[in-house]
Amino acid sequence: MLKTLVYKRGRHFPYWHDQMSLSKQALGETNPALAKPSPLLQFYIFTFFFLFFKLTCLSCPDHQKQALLQFKSSILAIGYTLRDFDSWNDSSSSCCLWNLVTCSSLTNSISRPITGLYLSFFISVSPKYLVPSTVLAPLFWITSLMELDISLNGIQGQIPALGSANLSKLVYLNMMENKFNGPIPPQIFHLEYLQHLDLSTNSLEGSLAPDVGSFSELTGNKFSDGIPFSILYLKELVVLDLRDNVLSMEIPTDIGNLSNISVLKLSNNQLTGGIPSSMQKLSKLGTLYLENNMLTGDIPSWLFHFEGLKDLDLGGNHLKWNNSVTLVPKCMLYQLSLKSLGLAGKIPDWTSTQKTLDILDLSDNQLQGTLPQWLVEMGLRGILLSDNELTGSLPPLLFSRVRPIRVIDLSRNNFFGELPEIIGNARSLNILMLAGNNFSGPIPQSIAEIPHLLLLDLSKNRFSGNTFPVFDPKGWLTYVDLSSNEFSGEVPMTFSQATRVLALGGNKFSGGLPWNMTRLSNLERLELQDNNISGELPKFLCQISTLRVLSLRNNSLQGLIPETILNFSNLRILDISSNNLIGEIPTGFGNLVGMIEVPNPLSSMFYTVSLILSNPSWSYEVDFSLGFRDLIVNWKKSRQGLSSQSLNIYTLLDLSNNQLSGKIPASLGALEALKLLNISYNKLSGKIPESFGDIKNLESLDLSHNQLSGSIPQTLTKLQQLTILDVNNNQLTGRIPVGVQMDTMLDPNYYANNSGLCGTQIHVPCPEDKSAAPKPQEHDNKELWFLWEGIEVDDEDKAVLVLNSLPSSYSSFKETMKYGRKTLTLEEVQNGEGLFIKGRSDKRNNKGKASSWSKSHGKRRHPRKKEEILNDSTNVAVSTISKNTKL
Repeated sequence: MLKTLVYKRGRHFPYWHDQMSLSKQALGETNPALAKPSPLLQFYIFTFFFLFFKLTCLSCPDHQKQALLQFKSSILAIGYTLRDFDSWNDSSSSCCLWNLVTCSSLTNSISRPITGLYLSFFISVSPKYLVPSTVLAPLFWITSLMELDISLNGIQGQIPALGSANLSKLVYLNMMENKFNGPIPPQIFHLEYLQHLDLSTNSLEGSLAPDVGSFSELTGNKFSDGIPFSILYLKELVVLDLRDNVLSMEIPTDIGNLSNISVLKLSNNQLTGGIPSSMQKLSKLGTLYLENNMLTGDIPSWLFHFEGLKDLDLGGNHLKWNNSVTLVPKCMLYQLSLKSLGLAGKIPDWTSTQKTLDILDLSDNQLQGTLPQWLVEMGLRGILLSDNELTGSLPPLLFSRVRPIRVIDLSRNNFFGELPEIIGNARSLNILMLAGNNFSGPIPQSIAEIPHLLLLDLSKNRFSGNTFPVFDPKGWLTYVDLSSNEFSGEVPMTFSQATRVLALGGNKFSGGLPWNMTRLSNLERLELQDNNISGELPKFLCQISTLRVLSLRNNSLQGLIPETILNFSNLRILDISSNNLIGEIPTGFGNLVGMIEVPNPLSSMFYTVSLILSNPSWSYEVDFSLGFRDLIVNWKKSRQGLSSQSLNIYTLLDLSNNQLSGKIPASLGALEALKLLNISYNKLSGKIPESFGDIKNLESLDLSHNQLSGSIPQTLTKLQQLTILDVNNNQLTGRIPVGVQMDTMLDPNYYANNSGLCGTQIHVPCPEDKSAAPKPQEHDNKELWFLWEGIEVDDEDKAVLVLNSLPSSYSSFKETMKYGRKTLTLEEVQNGEGLFIKGRSDKRNNKGKASSWSKSHGKRRHPRKKEEILNDSTNVAVSTISKNTKL
């Protein structure tokens, strides 16, 4: 019997096959009536039925069966649906016959122990809540396990330490792409038979233990400190992959002693220092990923002398490229990344020698000139040249039907002209990013003929026209950015139903919002700001329940905000500021779930794309980190861009600059996840809701320029993240709350132009403070001098407010200033005419000092010497007030 080990899904998955080559004569087919089974055939038949009876009748140990059932019930109890678990039930006699389970072929007289569990992606839908790692406890009772795969399940929490130690026979352990956190239990590194460990793409952290052993798949975690030197003892190590962690310090100096290394991936860490010279000894090196670290020094030319090197990524460091060196590579690369390394001049000619090159990334350098003809003719599948100084028009050959181009990123250069009409011939194109250039003219209609176009970014150019290509509704197009151009006409909706991001802001679109936009049922981000869109906010807009970002800022929308707004269950950013909306703020805003629940920081809108590149002899996956445009919003009193890579952490509601009226609904206080709330420049009245103190994540609250009355709620002192509170130009009264963050917001402009606010923040005492103020001491024989300082006051009403706040000892001064002349000359002040202050002598000596403020905006006159003042007849303006008083 020939035993063949079959590998299933890349795992060591044993199946035993009996290979019986029997002739027709042995089977007796020449004379069926007379033929008798040969002794050999009888032996095979007996062996087959004996093994079949024994392997099917003997079940797994009962305690292992119960452990699996308990595991299943704990998952179902959370509320998830499981895939391929129908056979897991008590009625089945043997769990060895269940899906996803294998048992030992070596039996004893009692049972067949479980040796493999293949539970990758066992949850049938993406979980809304993460699965706690405690559900794994029953599996750790199965001590006979040799292979365990629980990858791709969103399991959260620490890896159970004691449970891991129980699995002493493990050879294969795959826990990749979960949400495990904390350190790796040291017990895992002490599993004697473990040969393959994959913990990549989790949230594990801490230092890598010295006994990390020969385990190479630890990518996508948060491991810190340095690469342990114990790795240098692994002389047989072939693959070392520590990408996507937070490893620091230098690459071990003697890493070149790992003479069998063929794949070394250390990208996306915080490694420092230079590239060790000992790497020259890695003669078998085929893949070297060092990008996105903090490496320094010159790039050694010997990196291009490895004859077997296929993939080289050095970009995103502080390394320096020597532009004066003539390079003659001995390697033949498939992939080359030299982004952000200071390459200057023309695109290097030596890249033309790389006949097998598939991906070229020279972005973020100082390259100049046009696209060379030889580069276009190379047949690359990925050209990334963004953020350079390249110029010229795009050669039509770049989009030839025979070219296999998949990715073109030429963003933020100086290219110009119209796009070639034959652009639709690039049938393999998946990503086209041309933002930030000087392209003009219409978008060629043929672009809609590209069957698998996934991302299209033509923003910040001079494209124009009012007709648009009609893309296949069932196509792949997911990301479309046509913002900041000169397009006109009605808002186009001729895009794929798969579109998730549609950015059309900063154009000249007009008319109402089209009803057929509801066809974009997967839309998550819709930007139509800075256009001429008119009409009312349509109720059908709320049918796009997937929307997370909606920006309609600075248009001409009018009418009421529809009550159906509450149907936006996923909306996290809503900006409808600077329109002509009227009516009250709907109470339904308080039911926007996306603004109530704090997001999981690990989930975000996509900003990387993975493409599989292959030919008849090889295949590999390439991740492209794409520079999507920031979302521009009014953030904390200024126009700022929110990074697309972390857009999920922001939640804001901006209704400012409209004509909204009525009271502010208290239901807004339920939006706990809000970081910014701006309802300024409206006609809102009534009081500030006490419930605003429940918006615990609020950082900026702008209620200015309304008609709000009453006091500022004391509940706002509960907002520990609040940094901006603007209530100016209302009718608020009473004491400004103090305590916690309120004590840090001291800018008087944020409280200005109210009818009766007081408090320490604006240095205006409240009435109860005045009554408790101590009486001034009498000075019989001593002259009382005052150092006068003032501030600019915009109008007389403010000046009266300030004068009223002065102590009673200044009553004569107040009477003079309020009801006497509007100004006093310095001479009148010196002679005591019209100015009398209790407790001071009538005459001034030469020790007096004075300072004044200009009424012109933004200019302050510093205190001058007495001699200077005596020679100046400048009026003491009505806005002059006592020292340290601010508005």
